[in-house]
Amino acid sequence: MTPEAKSQAIAAALILLGAGLVIYFLPTLVLWIGQYSPALAFVVGAILLLGFFAVFWLRARYQRKRGGE
Repeated sequence: MTPEAKSQAIAAALILLGAGLVIYFLPTLVLWIGQYSPALAFVVGAILLLGFFAVFWLRARYQRKRGGE
C-alpha cells in the first residue's frame, strides 16, 4: 500500500467514524433540542446530516485541486 493510499484510507475511516458517532447520537440530541424548539431541532438535525455529505464533497474538491483522482 502506497503512503498516499494509506493516508486516504485513514482519512476515510476517520470521517466514517465521526459520521457514525454523529448519527448514533443524533436522535437523542434532536429530541433534547426539540423540548425547547422543534424548529431548532429540525435545523440542527438537517445540518448534522448534510454535514456528512459536505465533508465528502469538500474532500473531493480538495483532491481534484491537488491533481488526485
